[in-house]
Amino acid sequence: MEPTVSIDKEALESEEAAEPPLLTCFGSSRSRAFLQQFYPDVTLAEWNDWRWQLNNSITDVQALSRFITLSPTECRSPDIHPRNLPLRITPYYASLLDTSDPDHSLRRSVIPTSAEYVFSPDESRDPLCEDDHSPVPGLVHRYPDRVLFLVTGDCSTFCRYCTRSRMVGKRDNASNNPSRWSAAIDYIQAHTEVRDVLISGGDPLTLADDVLESIIQRLRRIRHVEMIRIGTKIPVTLPQRITASLVLMLKKYHPLWMSIHVTHPEELTPECETACARLADAGIPLGSQTVMLKGVNDNIASLKALMHGLIRFRIKPYYLFQCDPIPGSSHFRTPVSKGLEMIQGLRGHTSGYAVPTFAIDAPGGGGKIPLLPEYVIGRDENGLILRNYEGKIFCYPDKG
Repeated sequence: MEPTVSIDKEALESEEAAEPPLLTCFGSSRSRAFLQQFYPDVTLAEWNDWRWQLNNSITDVQALSRFITLSPTECRSPDIHPRNLPLRITPYYASLLDTSDPDHSLRRSVIPTSAEYVFSPDESRDPLCEDDHSPVPGLVHRYPDRVLFLVTGDCSTFCRYCTRSRMVGKRDNASNNPSRWSAAIDYIQAHTEVRDVLISGGDPLTLADDVLESIIQRLRRIRHVEMIRIGTKIPVTLPQRITASLVLMLKKYHPLWMSIHVTHPEELTPECETACARLADAGIPLGSQTVMLKGVNDNIASLKALMHGLIRFRIKPYYLFQCDPIPGSSHFRTPVSKGLEMIQGLRGHTSGYAVPTFAIDAPGGGGKIPLLPEYVIGRDENGLILRNYEGKIFCYPDKG
């Protein structure tokens, strides 16, 4: 059973009076048609409340069938997947899905298919060996000066290629445990080399404001922690969560950064733009993380549109990741050469600010390894031989 969040009607009315709703919620004809068809009795206040969205998440195939005409390749069994990655999609995100095309990019990224049952020997439930670099439960210390703090196993929407499918969405949700949080914070306090903490999960923005603040506040009190980051997909899957009260809380703890997981330009809706504007206006630097997915975003047109859209939303394209080899992910994984092709199609053809770093998070716990197309051809007696984005050859007088 998925965890539920009870809605306090009086608190909701008070909150709605205190801060404006996301006025762009009905900005698209798709959203209006979706709401009129499937939620005719839902009020604007309810739809704009993130707790309502979570409480009404689509978590089984029967519910999904109300919105989507499932194809023969899309899973229909209640037991969605042998690795137990459950189904969960917010009503808001469901409104972005094509109801009839199983090859629709956003639909492929969140609806389970029979391809998830195909396993290859090079796949692993923990390909990045995070558990091997975990000195205390919920904390990964792989790099010298920074740690990954996994504060929850909950997400608003489960991506089918999730690196942490081994832990997200579990019924016991052991990550949501104050004693585990305390042990992790005690570890950070004791290790003065840790200057950067990435709060992730799951998605930390599924936590209530006061719970999230208690974690951030305790981290901010540690003098050697210079930087706090939050990894999230919430502005994309549940933009209603980015309330004025949340942003007001977050801006108290600068320097605080946010890395937003974005997959495709169709996710960059007016609602997402409003959410990102609230964060950026609060002085929170925003960066993006995108996973290269076969048949979803592995073409220059989609990727360039995504990167340009991110820039418009004041999000700096940060990482483009090779898909991690989790169980049942071979249908998503592209050749590494495809990622290099994407970077070559961006570099020089658009602003450098719009070009992310292409990286492989090395299996076995090797960490992020950046990759670039081959721009250095070699050297001769005149210096370094270089190839530019047009394929033209130039020489730099490097005598070293």
